[in-house]
Amino acid sequence: MHNIDLLIIALYIILTVGVGIWVSKRASKGLDSYFLGGKSIKWYYLGLSNGSGMFDVSGTAWMVGILFLYGVKSFMFMWLWPIWNQIFVMMFLAVWIRRSNIMTGSEWILTRFGDNKPGRASHLIVAIFAVIAAIGFIAYFFEGVGKFMTIILPWDLTLQIGSIILLNSEQSYAFIIIFLTTLYTIKGGMFSVVATEVLQYGIMVIAGLLVVGYSFFAISDLEINSVITEEWRNVFFGWELETHWTDKYQAFNDLIDSEGFKMFGAFIGMTLFKGFFASLAGPTPSFDMQRILSTKSVKEAAYMSGFTNLILFIPRYLLIAGIVVIALVTLSPEMISDSAFTGADLEILLPKVINFHIPIGVKGLLLAGLLAAFMSTFSAFVNAGPAYIVNDIYKKYYRPNASSKHYLKVSHIASFAVVVLGVFMGFFADSINSLTLWITSALFGGYVASNFLKWVWWRFNGWGYFWGMLSGLIIASLQFLLDQNKGSFSEDSILFELSQMQAIYLFPIIFIVSLIGSFVGTFSSEPTDMKTLKSFYRTVRPWGWWGPVFNELKKEENTLNKNTDFWSDMFNCVIGVIWQSSMIVMPIYFVIRDYPKGYIALMVFAITSLILKFTWLDKVKQIQD
Repeated sequence: MHNIDLLIIALYIILTVGVGIWVSKRASKGLDSYFLGGKSIKWYYLGLSNGSGMFDVSGTAWMVGILFLYGVKSFMFMWLWPIWNQIFVMMFLAVWIRRSNIMTGSEWILTRFGDNKPGRASHLIVAIFAVIAAIGFIAYFFEGVGKFMTIILPWDLTLQIGSIILLNSEQSYAFIIIFLTTLYTIKGGMFSVVATEVLQYGIMVIAGLLVVGYSFFAISDLEINSVITEEWRNVFFGWELETHWTDKYQAFNDLIDSEGFKMFGAFIGMTLFKGFFASLAGPTPSFDMQRILSTKSVKEAAYMSGFTNLILFIPRYLLIAGIVVIALVTLSPEMISDSAFTGADLEILLPKVINFHIPIGVKGLLLAGLLAAFMSTFSAFVNAGPAYIVNDIYKKYYRPNASSKHYLKVSHIASFAVVVLGVFMGFFADSINSLTLWITSALFGGYVASNFLKWVWWRFNGWGYFWGMLSGLIIASLQFLLDQNKGSFSEDSILFELSQMQAIYLFPIIFIVSLIGSFVGTFSSEPTDMKTLKSFYRTVRPWGWWGPVFNELKKEENTLNKNTDFWSDMFNCVIGVIWQSSMIVMPIYFVIRDYPKGYIALMVFAITSLILKFTWLDKVKQIQD
């Protein structure tokens, strides 16, 4: 690491922490100011902040690895999250959520099920889920940033007493970065998070452009074409993955065969199945939900969600594709010559490229950009998770009438506690990939059924929501325990078979168990009070099976119209997914110099943007708050 690069990184950290602390004084007015920025932040700043929060370093390292190995069609691995969620939120869910005018996702649940025993049970289970998810993501970041920093920076920060290692170097680096980020996040709440994330987004974009520029300067078309095949460039696929690599790189073909995704058609089918229900369930109670609730109006919530999609994918995949091009040419020979090469090596491609193949100055900016990616996502979760502890548990059930100053102190303590628990969990994660699959396929699997039903079915009640969520979370937790202990089961046991199965294929089991819990809880208890249902329907105005509620309201309000936008919203979602996909594959094709396919992707982007202008944007402009 050259002194110039170290200076750039040091200046970035000083600037970020300084801006975060400088802005923090605006968060001292109360919980609404601390967690939602007083609903006074402009929608495009919130959109930049939201996009920055999704630009995380662990996910970027993971995506570099899968693009390197699987080629262009690997963008579909992103559907594991699923990233479609952003499209569904953009098209209609942001409007539905913002109309509630509350502070957190679990508080929103009370407007659906009422503030009674079943409503409070559903409210509490969402708050618990939000905290568990925040802790899980912090563990994910702890694992990723430690691995990343150890390879990049030259110093060994292992802390030991005699022969006993208290902290290895990865953990020490992770602690330092997490401490600095936690410092301004806890002090300044949403104002500090948004201010620093806007700054960090700009740094990430500059870093991505510099890496792409360097890849064009340092790597020739001939060198790229000598490594990747036509199948690597092909975005389309069959039931089974075709051979991506030539005989020279047979080690990569063997790795694909061992990863569990060879039956690519089945994998994509499962992600499509999951993607639809998970996206319709809406955003999980995390930072994305907080950004929606922080907007000034319903209309601005829709604008913010659309803007997030627009500004996130192109710069992110420019960076990813630039790193992959450099790795393909410079690291492939080294990797296939290593007899111990495994899938875990894909996770360190990103830091290896930066360490050995990026020039002075560009390296410092890129590292600052990736640190920004980590810090922005981490701070977003540290701000979102404690909101549920303070507003939905502590304030509601323990101290409902305390002062704003008291709640702010509790918010600081809750934020610190969430960070500590996340870091503790990070000590027991064996890889970024295991945490990714647990969060995306197992934990979120338990969330989907209940949150899908809450939008579309009037009879679904608080007890149905509670038991659906609880059963899903229990199964998800069992899956995580199986995965973490896969080496201790006998090879002829069913537990061994289940522990070896990819988490995405367990999603239907989690979904069905959660669905059964939802139906049992619903039909074994009374429907939600009609007064609550009428208030919810009048405010949110969702589509779905709301006939009895609509008929009751119609008796009181003759002018009330039923929401008949289901098919137009679904059409917009299909166009939106194509639009989103074009923003991912377009930068990849241009960076690997496949210009004909790049221009096709650009044309698809332009056409879908034009369609959405008429079918979505013009419709949003007519929304009355």
